[in-house]
Amino acid sequence: MTVVRLTLREAANRKVLIVGAVVSVAFLLLFWLGFSIAFNSITSPSDPTDPAVGATIMTVLGLYAVQFLAAFMAVLLASGAVAPEIDSGRLHAILARPLSRTSWLAQRAGTFAMLVAGYIVVMSGAILSIGAAIAGYGAIAPWRGVALLALEVVVLVALGTALSVRLSAIAAGVIVIALYGAAWIGGIMDIVGTALDNPTLQRISTGVSLVIPSDALWRGASYYLQSPAFLIAAQVEADTGNPFAGNAPPSGLFVAWAVAYGTAWWLLADRWFRRRDL
Repeated sequence: MTVVRLTLREAANRKVLIVGAVVSVAFLLLFWLGFSIAFNSITSPSDPTDPAVGATIMTVLGLYAVQFLAAFMAVLLASGAVAPEIDSGRLHAILARPLSRTSWLAQRAGTFAMLVAGYIVVMSGAILSIGAAIAGYGAIAPWRGVALLALEVVVLVALGTALSVRLSAIAAGVIVIALYGAAWIGGIMDIVGTALDNPTLQRISTGVSLVIPSDALWRGASYYLQSPAFLIAAQVEADTGNPFAGNAPPSGLFVAWAVAYGTAWWLLADRWFRRRDL
């Protein structure tokens, strides 16, 4: 696991881990403060479900911010996984040793995937714990939601790594960020298409979610991370939605597609890397 140690050391030397930890702690403190003030302001709710609704909105928005930060961390790390190592000449010295290209790529990209997935688990757990401590918040199935969020960032790492084999770090990062934004637009189109009963918009949204499943994975995860009381109180139906959360669990077929999607990009990255002239 030499490459794993070197990759972690590189991240530490570049202050990625330290800066990420400091920013994350600051975010959690801000979230705790905002959650406390907002929830405690509901002293005499007009409806008994108001506390559950307020707690769910705050928690889901906090989790949305966490997945947004994790997604950009995944893009930042993966887009520079290969190309800078080749351009700097460091990779020539490493691969001169008895180490296959497949092993090097798997260890390096796998370390990045482990970092962002671990970040998702820790930060999501912290957000949910703050919600539980302040408001007694309880999600439908929190570990299912966190697992889907981890799958989302791992898919982005796989995509970014594959593009980093063929393109420069900047080009790979721009493409992945553009696709991530397109996925979000696709989710909005699905909400609008459902509200207007427009099957064309819905089909376009489905096609976008197949090309880049990041937003659809977030929406599926957010369903499991909401409070049952909130869903009942809001009377969420199939024809309603919002740009920050989903109102239905993901299908098993879509989750399988997301896993196959990420696996395909990992395999393609390995194939391209083994054939690339260094």
